[in-house]
Amino acid sequence: MDELPVCHRTASPASGLSRRQALAGAASLAALPAALPLLAAGASPVAAQTGSGQQVPGLYRYRIGGIELTAINDGVRTFPLPDGFVRNASREEVNAALENAFQPKDTMSIQFNPLLVNNGGKLTLIDTGNGPQSGNATVGRLQANLAWAGIKPAEIETVVISHFHGDHINGLRATDGGLAFPNAEILVPEAEWAFWMDEGEMSRAPEALKANFQNVRRVFKDIDSKVNRYAWDKEIVPGLTSVEAVGHTPGHTAFILAAGDEQLFIQSDVTNTPILFAPHPEWQVQFDMDGEKATQTRRRIYDMLAAERLQLTGFHYPFPATGFIRKEGAGYAVVPALWRPVL
Repeated sequence: MDELPVCHRTASPASGLSRRQALAGAASLAALPAALPLLAAGASPVAAQTGSGQQVPGLYRYRIGGIELTAINDGVRTFPLPDGFVRNASREEVNAALENAFQPKDTMSIQFNPLLVNNGGKLTLIDTGNGPQSGNATVGRLQANLAWAGIKPAEIETVVISHFHGDHINGLRATDGGLAFPNAEILVPEAEWAFWMDEGEMSRAPEALKANFQNVRRVFKDIDSKVNRYAWDKEIVPGLTSVEAVGHTPGHTAFILAAGDEQLFIQSDVTNTPILFAPHPEWQVQFDMDGEKATQTRRRIYDMLAAERLQLTGFHYPFPATGFIRKEGAGYAVVPALWRPVL
């Protein structure tokens, strides 16, 4: 056997130096530069830099066949864990799942990740994020990150909407109330449009749901000429096929992006944060309108993804929101895709 490098050897008892003492000594050495700056002859001290308090642009590009994809982070929302966030699990069970994922107890953090598809220079945006925000908000970052990517809103030709929750449609509107993507055709699921635009459904809706009906009308007001409705199992833009994924909402839609022999499954909100709902696919988030149907959809889709070893992207997955699913016990585990510096 080859001799271990020095850095991997354990101090012998004869040396009188224990592992704990060695680590303590290393820590002391690491602190020396801060306590005793070493200056070259004639050099002057460098002023300490103030932290920026900001993240770098939330962009990550990858390819499926000849199609370039850009995950564009719209931000993250962190809030105290509300009672009933998971309808059919106790707070103790949810906290145990959070701890198992190295997240703080009693706190939820949800990310938002629209996806830009560049197919031969034609730009399609899938979902639009939370929309304009006031102040130093932690969400509503889509437009700023598009600018970092060198994309002007007027260059986007198609916006595809997966369902009508506010974090997916509010970004259709700009700060002044106009269209955020003025030249884009807007494609929406026909089943989702039929439900949310139905006056009878709105009148029968529980009070907690009425605000979403009103928001849908606010977002889509006076833009009927820009909106086209699509059915499931149809190629709605080149390479992008709609997939029925109901339960989260009545018209909730996922997608398969195909390019040559490669495919990407765009799951939309088949799960909310996978930290909770991949290992516990039977759990129902409070935003699922039909929890039982959402659970059935999740298992059907995740069984398929695991069997076919198909790459996926999730709107609420940790940025850059792409990876793979494998079966693990009674649930699933998420395997992040390898980060690649060159496409």
